[in-house]
Amino acid sequence: MPKYIFVVGGVMSSVGKGVAAASTAKILQTRGYNVTCIKIDPYINIDAGTMNPIEHGEVFVTEDGDETDQDIGNYERFLNQNIYSINYMTTGRVYLSVIQKERNLEYKGKCVEVVPHIPEEIINRIKNAQIKSNADIVITEIGGTVGEYQNILFLEAARMMKIKNHNDVMFIMVSYMPIPSAVGEMKTKPTQFAVRTLNSSGIQPDMLLCRGSKSLDDPRKEKLGIFCNIAAENIISAPDVESIYDIPVNFEKENYGDKVLKILGLDGYNPSFVGTRHTLPTMANAPTANNQMQEWSDFAEKIKKLKQSVNKTKIGIVGKYFATGDFVLKDSYMSVIEAVKHAAWFNNVDVEIDWINSEEFEYNDAVGAHGCAPDEETMNNNLQKLKQYNGIIVPGGFGSRGVEGKINAIKFIRENNIPFFGLCYGMQLATIEYARNVLGIKDANTEEINPESKNCVIHIMHEQKEKIEKGNFGGTMRLGAYPCLLKEDSISYKSYVGACHGKLSAENNIISERHRHRYEFNNYYREQLEDAGLKVTGTSPDNNLVEIIEIPKNKFFVGVQFHPEFKSRPLNPHPLFVEFIKSGL
Repeated sequence: MPKYIFVVGGVMSSVGKGVAAASTAKILQTRGYNVTCIKIDPYINIDAGTMNPIEHGEVFVTEDGDETDQDIGNYERFLNQNIYSINYMTTGRVYLSVIQKERNLEYKGKCVEVVPHIPEEIINRIKNAQIKSNADIVITEIGGTVGEYQNILFLEAARMMKIKNHNDVMFIMVSYMPIPSAVGEMKTKPTQFAVRTLNSSGIQPDMLLCRGSKSLDDPRKEKLGIFCNIAAENIISAPDVESIYDIPVNFEKENYGDKVLKILGLDGYNPSFVGTRHTLPTMANAPTANNQMQEWSDFAEKIKKLKQSVNKTKIGIVGKYFATGDFVLKDSYMSVIEAVKHAAWFNNVDVEIDWINSEEFEYNDAVGAHGCAPDEETMNNNLQKLKQYNGIIVPGGFGSRGVEGKINAIKFIRENNIPFFGLCYGMQLATIEYARNVLGIKDANTEEINPESKNCVIHIMHEQKEKIEKGNFGGTMRLGAYPCLLKEDSISYKSYVGACHGKLSAENNIISERHRHRYEFNNYYREQLEDAGLKVTGTSPDNNLVEIIEIPKNKFFVGVQFHPEFKSRPLNPHPLFVEFIKSGL
């Protein structure tokens, strides 16, 4: 029988449920269990694709083209496996399914009600994800915190699963332990209240993961145990760490994996992942959990040492999805950040990332109504600051705000031979910059920004035009994994070949990458741009869609239409990011 773990949050959001769920999955995976993770978002949105990155964080795209919450990316990175659309659900997605079933008479004339039919649909989705992945253990993270109105039905589904399969379902609450500066003492009362709120939904947590700036001490473990009705040994300290990749190692210091398996009634090691499922070796001959965790532990230790060293590389990210009031929201580019870190650590350096608002590089009418623009002298001074970086990334995005600043920055980067990596929109803007400033097409633009331009070197994809005209925006972009044919004697080709020990990941120089875009390189200008030195080094197999552009004479100037960051893993960094970091050292 498969086992199910539900991870819920207490006290506040963004407490670390996603990395806690991913870390739990990693630990159980190292014990030989096949583990998969599910993310539940309580939004009415069908998917994350139409959400503002400043409000919701990054939109992570799966291999099969689903626009999901950023936690799906954490699951993929920790488990080193693809997570598919069946593992992501929202309130809107669940209700839509129930309504469609009702319209199709699948309820056979019953009165369709919120309870039990919505929780039953949630349960069906969880079980279908288990079946598709053939998972021994399914970990489901319920977004937000307990007590929020929109989570009630998801908690009800979890409660129903617990009632029907008591020994196969467990609950882990990730809660926050504040230390008020005026008090100087870690307080347990908010977590006690959160547990009682969960109790009001008919659920008792089996374990507590206690987040905080410091480790949880024994007196507070005992107090939580008494007032939350949880054995003190099942209350795990989860203090802040330098790297999220330390979390599984930190949890295992308290024998976390053994405790989870004990609650689920499972052995400490299951050979299904590393041997034959039905020919079980004796426990005496089975690899220990410590041996299985060693590679991850060594990786986490390497990160610590690199952070303590003076050997660092400095990377700038020129974008616009940073500010939320007086704070910087790094979650908007979470996969990019992690991909940069993976590549830096692979190159045996730590990385310092700076967030650069592209509007710093705009002036006069370029900004228009978007804000107070710097004068030309200030803008030029801001551009000069880009010389301090070992490399600059212009990531994906949408819309006109900050675009002229990005184009000005790309021009400066290109002319000063600073390593440049353009992702999706970044690749398109690099094409526009080259057309304007090298080919001399001064009105070169993208149809997304100025459809009236006579020279749209980036234009809308044919199949997307009708969708936009009908206002059909949600989930309709070119999404998911598509093949790309690489040209030999290019930076990209050499990067992929080097990463695969002399062999590409597929035959005939073809690799596969994930996409999320509506606009594409306009082939009408392709020959002109190539003659002027902007080389097309990656295309769709039919040679129609431009996937990669490069400037060979620069040390690293690469723009890609896809999102390589989605495929970077801690122990298997993406080859283009590896080469980008290497070029700036």
